[in-house]
Amino acid sequence: DTLWDLAIAEVEKRENPEDDDVKPGEVWEKSILFMGNKNGGKTTIILRCLEREESPKPTLALEYTFGRRARRQNTPKDVAHFWELGGGTSLVELIRIPITSHNVRSFAVVLVLDLSKPNELWTTMESLLQVTRNHVNKILTKLEQTNPEVAAEIKQRMWNHLQRDHPDYALVDPFPIPLVIIGSKYDIFHEFDSEVRKIISKTLRFVSHYYGASLVFTSKSEALLLKARALINHLAFGYEKSKSVSVDPSKPLFIPAGLDSMSQIGPPPASDSDLGKIRANTPLELWKKVFEKTFPPKSFCDLQDTKDPAQDSQYAEYEVDVMRAQKNQELEQYKRNASKSWKEMDFDSE
Repeated sequence: DTLWDLAIAEVEKRENPEDDDVKPGEVWEKSILFMGNKNGGKTTIILRCLEREESPKPTLALEYTFGRRARRQNTPKDVAHFWELGGGTSLVELIRIPITSHNVRSFAVVLVLDLSKPNELWTTMESLLQVTRNHVNKILTKLEQTNPEVAAEIKQRMWNHLQRDHPDYALVDPFPIPLVIIGSKYDIFHEFDSEVRKIISKTLRFVSHYYGASLVFTSKSEALLLKARALINHLAFGYEKSKSVSVDPSKPLFIPAGLDSMSQIGPPPASDSDLGKIRANTPLELWKKVFEKTFPPKSFCDLQDTKDPAQDSQYAEYEVDVMRAQKNQELEQYKRNASKSWKEMDFDSE
């Protein structure tokens, strides 16, 4: 090899440190699910990561796209599968489609939270992560019986970002698969009162650290989108993980997983007397109650997307719509006939 060949190989190794597990000629294949607030900017982030010059369109239910990257010249391109869950929290059960026992080992989640809507923040985050975590845990339980080595590897990997001698080791509860939390619409958030920004920033720092997640604030700004893209490319293509950190609440946060601590974050933003009155079983529950005291949450029903996509004119298809109308009429007729037959039946009262 020439000096230039060696230099190129060294640069590629630094950019792709996790390639050691991938054999020459083998394709690196990862999957990422984007979810979060409705109209929170998920599609914009995905398009920027894939370097596509397209105008974002509203996401219908669950959408899929992919990206490809070559680690080096004359090698197969690695593939990253991008799934996007639309509708905020209304369609959360659809996460069962992309996350399966076959790909959970190479799956990651990106949670996009709209910083301009703090009253929706905790409810959105909690409902989406809870359903996702329960689903992944069920998969891991089955894997423990069918493929215990893979299940053990996934569970061990949850703790890779935190050393056993870390002072917060007993205080956190890592998410079962890699997680990135993105606070979007920072440009709007930046106009909030400084104390409000401090409470939201501090709370999201705690949540991210508690779940073993990376945290980044972004907007339509190219510089901020590049930071979010760096974290996502690490998950999708194994690019080198950034070591830079920004924890100043007056600036956009950027904290890769494992580079924060409870001592740096500090206690929940409440007085000692108020904290003493709050009953909580876990640190997460304590922070939730403090946060929701400042930002009363919208109910889960308020966050549901009640609009029926089938009635949206942009998805109109004449033949399909005619058949759907016919089937709806048949269903209504069936309901009426069934109701009559039940009423005419004699039941033994004994």
